[in-house]
Amino acid sequence: MATATHLAELQQQIRQRYHDLSKRLQQVAHYVLENPNSIAFDTVAVIATHANVPPSTLIRFANAFDFSGFNEMKQLFRKNLVEETSSYTERAKLLKDSQSGSSLDTPSDILQQFTLANTVALQELTSSVNPEQLDTAVNLLENADTIYVVAMRRAFSIASYLTYALRHLERRVVLVDGFGCMASEQLALVGENDVVIGASFSPYSPETIELCDHATHAKAKKIVFTDSQVSPLAANSDVCFVIKEAAVESFRSQTATLCLAQSLAVSLAFKLSR
Repeated sequence: MATATHLAELQQQIRQRYHDLSKRLQQVAHYVLENPNSIAFDTVAVIATHANVPPSTLIRFANAFDFSGFNEMKQLFRKNLVEETSSYTERAKLLKDSQSGSSLDTPSDILQQFTLANTVALQELTSSVNPEQLDTAVNLLENADTIYVVAMRRAFSIASYLTYALRHLERRVVLVDGFGCMASEQLALVGENDVVIGASFSPYSPETIELCDHATHAKAKKIVFTDSQVSPLAANSDVCFVIKEAAVESFRSQTATLCLAQSLAVSLAFKLSR
């Protein structure tokens, strides 16, 4: 079992292994699942008191899920809490309060960190994406009657670019943007000869999940961009691109995802020109 890199992944692992844990570890598991904010910010001593276990049990619990210690596991909860804070000002305050953002004193510091992080993410992208996945995705886009693009919130820029690029390739494209709360109606005519491109990253958009589930029931092909194999978008997809984006103090980039999206569009352009 690989060590979880996202809170949703850890929570799923805990639920799956719950009945195999000792009674003491089950006690910790119950508290961890029910009190994510406490895990994020309370001390080990406070958490142990609230969970009614010795501090050593928390360490054993973290070790059971391949973390070196409980504090390492706590970082997933802090990261998730920061990412779910929609206000960037409040997010920066949370980071400062936790003393993890103190090294980013100037705009130049932030630019340098994002540049370095994105460089690493782009290098990892080429090794993590299977060439067969790329070929399959391009073939699906070429043969689709209609391409529906579904991505909400922070992933909307991905949808916007893909819609722009694919329309320049004379594909029939529908951007499901939910304008006027009409997302379901925009996807109402999707069928088995169509392709739905979905993009969502933790914390996942409920709207995107629901629309992609509808596409599955309609037997449409699905190409998804997400950040974990256990992402709710990964299920029943024909092509699932799992992308590890750069992040600086929980402020995530979209450089790698946009690079992959552009690569698909340009690959399709070259294929159509033959």
